[in-house]
Amino acid sequence: MSEVGRSWGRFPRASQRILAPDSAASAVPADVPSWLPYGNGRSYGDSCLNDGGALVHTRWLDKLLDFDPASGVLRCEAGVQLDDILAVFVPRGWFLPVTPGTRFVTVGGAIANDVHGKNHHREGSFGEHLLGFELRRSDGSRRWCSRDSHPDWFAATVGGLGLTGLVTEVELRLRPVPGPWMDVEQRRFDGLRDFFALSSEADAHREYTVAWIDCTAGGAALGRGIFSSANHVADDAAPPAPRRGKSVPLTPPLSLVNKASVSAFNAVNWRWPRRRRTVAHYQPFFYPLDAIADWNRIYGPRGFLQYQCVVPPGSAQAAIAELLGRIQRAGAGSFLAVLKQFGDRVPVGLMSFPRHGTTLALDFSLDAGGRALALLDALDEVVSQAGGAVYPAKDARMSGAHFRRYFPAWERFQAYIDPRVSSSFWRRVMEH
Repeated sequence: MSEVGRSWGRFPRASQRILAPDSAASAVPADVPSWLPYGNGRSYGDSCLNDGGALVHTRWLDKLLDFDPASGVLRCEAGVQLDDILAVFVPRGWFLPVTPGTRFVTVGGAIANDVHGKNHHREGSFGEHLLGFELRRSDGSRRWCSRDSHPDWFAATVGGLGLTGLVTEVELRLRPVPGPWMDVEQRRFDGLRDFFALSSEADAHREYTVAWIDCTAGGAALGRGIFSSANHVADDAAPPAPRRGKSVPLTPPLSLVNKASVSAFNAVNWRWPRRRRTVAHYQPFFYPLDAIADWNRIYGPRGFLQYQCVVPPGSAQAAIAELLGRIQRAGAGSFLAVLKQFGDRVPVGLMSFPRHGTTLALDFSLDAGGRALALLDALDEVVSQAGGAVYPAKDARMSGAHFRRYFPAWERFQAYIDPRVSSSFWRRVMEH
């Protein structure tokens, strides 16, 4: 059957056939001209959509297969969610080596987008902690890919947006932790210069670092925000896991995220104490948005655009200031504008997004006049001139010219794409 599908950003729409295989033998369709592996649909744009083709759901690949407590090596199927791993292994003293801002993504999706987290300066991206995976192709072939076996396929699949075939089984290494608690420090800062100074100071002794930016502030206050850092800590007196959060029950007729609501939220958030240190459960630190199910509905029926870019160290301060200035003057932006330093670790993925520099991420409501789309096109030019890149997993509109400039390895990558696998994203950036 065909159904209209959307990504987590609820834009764009796509009409596609839904395939839900019940065994590994039937997982790769032999008679479908265009299909795409689909995990939990948490990509923000059209990299998880295949308009006019088919999606092969992988959530049935949900088994934890083996675990070695001596080494921390976990073998699991690719449809397992990160939340499933955390629920089983955190009580046993193990944690994900790298985690994105939501735990509701599949292991296969984490590989396809080579996700990163708040500890990139220490641990790099998700792909660095993979020992290997099985890749199935439309021609029926199966290969175990690792750094030693088919290393070229390993590099193409990590960050390859699901286009090289279907990942079925995965081996990755978890890391030991003393418990589910985090020693969290939050410090208010007055501008971008302070952010870079705090990052440089914290990166040496804090494993996780990230900053919230007040994207409504301009002038001398441009780039002000709250810098958060954390380490895993043992503390039996720490608070328990938070209860399951509430959900947004319906989609409002208009976006609740607008200039007035963002300004009000940011004004309140900015009044956070100048410096605060607490012990907290890992969930609110790593996954603040997961506390509200279906939070993407607050942007209304049109949906929203997520924009995440990275710019290299040499141009970072000037480029980030220019980006924030344009956003502030446009009266755009979001509740959660995130600024973070990426370390100098070289990713294993041929098409991986994380690279040395500073990354900025925000949400933008879609409007009838197309102002958000025009603004993001202008931001792309700033990023391009700075020698940076935009994250495909969160994109729904960048031009093919910009994509090919951001990811110069795209021509080599094409040789590894399964001839029957495609996505709305890939066709868009190849055709325009």
